[in-house]
Amino acid sequence: MENNSRRDFLKKSLLTGAAIITLPQFLKSSSLSGKSYAKGSANKLIQFAQIGCGREGTVDYEGTMRHTDLCRMVAVCDLDSKRVDIAKNSVETFYKSKGETNVEVKTYHDFHELLANPDIDAVIVSVPDHQHAYVAINAVLAGKDVYCQKPLTYSISEAIALRTAVRAKKRILQTGSQQRSEKPWNTFRVASEAVRNGRIGKVHTVKIGIGMDRVKGAKPAPETIPATFDYDRWLGAAPEQPYMEARCHPQNSIDGRPGWITTEDFGLGMITNWGAHHMDIAHWALGMELSGPLSVNAKADFMKDDVWTVHTTYHAEMMYPGDIKVILDNTYTNGIQFEGKEGTVFCARGSERVTKSDPVSTAGDSKKGPLWASNDKILYPRIGSEGKVWMPSADHYRNWLESIASRKDPIAPVDQSARSLEACAVAWIGMKLGRELKWDAKKEMFKGDKEANAMLGRKSRKPEYDIALLMKKAGL
Repeated sequence: MENNSRRDFLKKSLLTGAAIITLPQFLKSSSLSGKSYAKGSANKLIQFAQIGCGREGTVDYEGTMRHTDLCRMVAVCDLDSKRVDIAKNSVETFYKSKGETNVEVKTYHDFHELLANPDIDAVIVSVPDHQHAYVAINAVLAGKDVYCQKPLTYSISEAIALRTAVRAKKRILQTGSQQRSEKPWNTFRVASEAVRNGRIGKVHTVKIGIGMDRVKGAKPAPETIPATFDYDRWLGAAPEQPYMEARCHPQNSIDGRPGWITTEDFGLGMITNWGAHHMDIAHWALGMELSGPLSVNAKADFMKDDVWTVHTTYHAEMMYPGDIKVILDNTYTNGIQFEGKEGTVFCARGSERVTKSDPVSTAGDSKKGPLWASNDKILYPRIGSEGKVWMPSADHYRNWLESIASRKDPIAPVDQSARSLEACAVAWIGMKLGRELKWDAKKEMFKGDKEANAMLGRKSRKPEYDIALLMKKAGL
């Protein structure tokens, strides 16, 4: 087959006999754990709010609110009032374009006040990585269902805490691992399903390319904190440090990669930023969604000043059960290559992007594109004989909304997202220490290594942001 016709056939074949779940326009309150969400009415739409209105947050709420048959966006929250105003105007404009006249979207500065609103059923958490766990756990404890951007948390201890809270409070949490859903990247579903069902034979090597961060220009100097920005709360648990716009986010734009991504106090760099996406798919394909590596041997170079501090070049090798080697290297093309005894398959995002800064992958060969295999037959499902077929999920945000209604796990549930973050963080700790480490996936800690285990979490700048104290107060 020609490349295009083959992919068209493939997309159709994956949907055959697996209709996408749809729900009626109005959901009965009984389908949502008995809660009554609409005043004076037995029927409702899921009332959701956005926490964090920057680049990713805008993508998230726009992608969710378009499902008007399932949800209604009612509030926005950000520590930067400029971003709150932009989001509020965007949402109100959207509903007015649907013919509404009196549209009101509530605004919040303090997300705790938003969570105290009983009319809000669910929240999207799109704050910087170092705040994911703090905001998401508070939301779960307040009885809200959550969509949380990836990586699930900043540290391994935070991932364990968030998972514990979600399960204890019986909340629905979807992680922003959009590569598990069909649109716009069906490539990951096709490749991982092929691997999971043994079409390349026993897997021996997985090569993951996640790109590399670079110094973001001249070293900035401390600046006066804008009156519109609550910098102290934005720092949260992170160490005390002077404000620099270039190290937070632009004051006059929501586009482009914000500077905090390149500072280890706020995020661990590409190893978790993009690594969380691809490690998630690797685990999915290998059937190790609730497992992890046995060991890691890694090395990396790190930016050498006190402003930009994340890693640049890196090479990490992790051994998984079954004698499978997972390699992460900055020289690999952005994507995932599975190598087995009977063949190879590669998947990437290609030219489709969530934001303007997403990389474009062609696997180094424009003729191959974002999905290819050593034999085209590897990409075709063996109808009637395969044991594992992925849950239907045409749209990641809709899947979250449908899961809230059904009270069943979404396609990227918290347990599996926690393990993806753990694997990436294990690699990061190995990169920082520069020596081989043994990991116990069952106990979720390193074997006999106090120095490595001390890096499973970090001390909070203020007690109010301490996740362990938050969990203790909640009795968890």
